[in-house]
Amino acid sequence: MSDKKVKVAIAGVGNCASALIQGIHYYKQKQSVDVSGLMHEDIGGYKPWDIDIVAAWDIDARKVGQDISKAIFSQPNCTATFCPNVPETGVKVRMGQVLDGFPEHMKNYPPEDAFVLADEKEDDLDTVVQVLKESGADVLINYVPVGAEKAARFYAEACLRAGVGFINCMPTFIVSDDDWAKRFEAEGIPAVGDDIKSQVGATITHRVLTQLLLDRGVKLDRTYQLNFGGNTDFLNMLERSRLKTKKVSKTEAVSSLIPYDIDSRNIHIGPSDYVPWLKDRKIAFIRLEGRLFGDVPMHLELRLDVEDSPNSAGVAIDAIRCAKLAKDRGIGGALYSISAYTMKHPPIQYTDWQAKQMVEEFIQGKRER
Repeated sequence: MSDKKVKVAIAGVGNCASALIQGIHYYKQKQSVDVSGLMHEDIGGYKPWDIDIVAAWDIDARKVGQDISKAIFSQPNCTATFCPNVPETGVKVRMGQVLDGFPEHMKNYPPEDAFVLADEKEDDLDTVVQVLKESGADVLINYVPVGAEKAARFYAEACLRAGVGFINCMPTFIVSDDDWAKRFEAEGIPAVGDDIKSQVGATITHRVLTQLLLDRGVKLDRTYQLNFGGNTDFLNMLERSRLKTKKVSKTEAVSSLIPYDIDSRNIHIGPSDYVPWLKDRKIAFIRLEGRLFGDVPMHLELRLDVEDSPNSAGVAIDAIRCAKLAKDRGIGGALYSISAYTMKHPPIQYTDWQAKQMVEEFIQGKRER
């Protein structure tokens, strides 16, 4: 067992947090016997089981006040249980700021699908900063819902004031925003974002297929990606007004690879619907239409069916360790390499093979960030 630890705080104890925490203990039990499912077993001497959760916030009545080991299995969480025996941590889930953390329509669904707002005193900014400092947190990972723009910025501000690294898994543009990035750099605090790409999800698959067609000389004319699932993320996104940055993030992740203008009407990427019985399963349909040699038309269609939150956690576990590695090295500001590799809307878009190479160089100390 390593003496090196990564102390992590979590904002939003939903399915993604559940999968991440289960994964930490799953690999702790397995150690190096079988490390399948990881992009990196070791990052700068940090293994997945070197991550400790030291603080957490949520706004659901069934999670607030619970030890996080119990909260991750509380409704409306519905992701796969692949490590049911997570030990008690002594870390109680605190009441976060509600702000814009949920849309009103989610109150109208059965509690097993939606959530129940806790009637507790909310931690203000000073309290969150104090908890982050007292817990010794190295990094905070932001899992607040899509559309919770104020809530995302609230936790980013807390990280700046507490000197804690920030990982933004949601499509609120913070790390990819120049003003925010400059603030993190000025304070010497590492930041990774924005909007996490899954290990093998719709976005990374769509990007790889797009790059394949372009590399093989296909003229891409139009494409779509339609996603639906049954977790609270998809229920939340039924309110279309919360999707503006999400659609921008997902669309730019693909369109940034295309070296010519493709009319906005010819590229459609975004969440489509909520199907409760799917639970944490996400289904994506991807279609690309283009022209081969002699302008002969072709099309490619793919159906992807995955458990959404473990797919995300498989990437988050690398982002966390890279952020800690940057902190150890005294590096602040946006981490371009791991952001490009793990996020849909990083400060700078690179092809996936470039981003992977950059991450390897960062881990080896050959690249600053």
